[in-house]
Amino acid sequence: MTLEELSNSTLILFIMLASVLVFLMHGGFAMLESGLSRQKNTANILMKNMMTLSLGFLTYFAVGFALMYGASAAGIVGTDGFFLTGFSEYEPLADSIAIDFLFQGMFAATAATIVSGAVAERMKLESYLVVVVVMTALIYPIVGAWKWGGGWLDGLGFYDFAGSTVVHMTGGVAALVGAAILGPRTGKYRPDGSPRAIPGHSMPLVVLGVLLLFFGWFGFNGGSVLALDGPVIAAVLVTTALAGSAGGVAAGFYTKLRYGKFDVGMTGNGILAGLVGITAGADVVNNLGAILVGLIAGVLVAVAVPIVDKKVDDPVGAVSVHGVCGALGTLWVGLFDVESGLVYGGGPDLFLSQLIGVVSVTAFVGLATAGLFLALKATMGLRVSEQEEYDGLDIHEHGVYGYPELALGAQAFPAGVSHEPIGEQAH
Repeated sequence: MTLEELSNSTLILFIMLASVLVFLMHGGFAMLESGLSRQKNTANILMKNMMTLSLGFLTYFAVGFALMYGASAAGIVGTDGFFLTGFSEYEPLADSIAIDFLFQGMFAATAATIVSGAVAERMKLESYLVVVVVMTALIYPIVGAWKWGGGWLDGLGFYDFAGSTVVHMTGGVAALVGAAILGPRTGKYRPDGSPRAIPGHSMPLVVLGVLLLFFGWFGFNGGSVLALDGPVIAAVLVTTALAGSAGGVAAGFYTKLRYGKFDVGMTGNGILAGLVGITAGADVVNNLGAILVGLIAGVLVAVAVPIVDKKVDDPVGAVSVHGVCGALGTLWVGLFDVESGLVYGGGPDLFLSQLIGVVSVTAFVGLATAGLFLALKATMGLRVSEQEEYDGLDIHEHGVYGYPELALGAQAFPAGVSHEPIGEQAH
């Protein structure tokens, strides 16, 4: 093996490790979403997460990767290369293209799975799977082509290192629009329109999901270096850890000051918010900037969740974590960078580019997702029946309960009488 071959093989191993870590994040999403949902919908949540990864990866292979990284047409979308080829006809580049596809495919599935939690407990599985296909075949790849495919946003100077906008805000905006069109869970809002808290069933699963996502984020951001550059990789891992930690601290103490108690679930969302916030600039924001964006994101998510909850039923806070804090992280690159170490270090031109990126992606994803959900509503339908929602999606969509003992418990309650605990508004 030549030195060049050895170097290439080592790089492939590095990207493989990063891909595996991002893959693990889907286990984190599954645990987080199921823990924040009621137990009668656990199997449905798990099924959606498995299918999002499996179906989304195949769809991205068949269509999405080519649209994202093919030769750009007017800076908007790729138009050639890699459609259903398996990359074999592109030797000798096939190895490097294949491992890059593996890594990028994990990102595509991540953007799609963000929608899953926001539409939990009331959406038909078949309709959700159509959303996965369209997200990974068209919506996410087109946004990715604008930046990572060398498209018009990249030419504008827009900066998004690992996807605060391309991945997270894309998923967050899609989640907001989809959840709004789908409508809230039955019983979510009182007659006067005020929201009720509908508690999830397992805080241990929530925390396990958060920690798995935190762990996988080191591959998400660290692997995005896409090179064996030790100092840069180390810097990215440190800023990632600092921002996530700061987000958790900020959300935890904010809820203590605001509500008198440390909120476990919101602290978890604070960790994720800090991670989303640093993702756009993990390689250019210095350590102080990483801590600051994490602190701001942790408070911002704790403020945004109850605001969104007043109008849109988002059981897991996906809109606030990924959408709101994705925009924050993207704009932060224009405010605080490593070269100057000062706020506004990115300069007005960079900040304007970041703002244009946030607005344009929000508009495109919002319109595309609205069209998709409205089309599904008019054809396949979006929601399960009221009886199916009452009984739980597990038994109706899958013929099995996530927790078999629920089957015995459900028999003790007459039809039409809710046996799910609904507490007062927690936040």
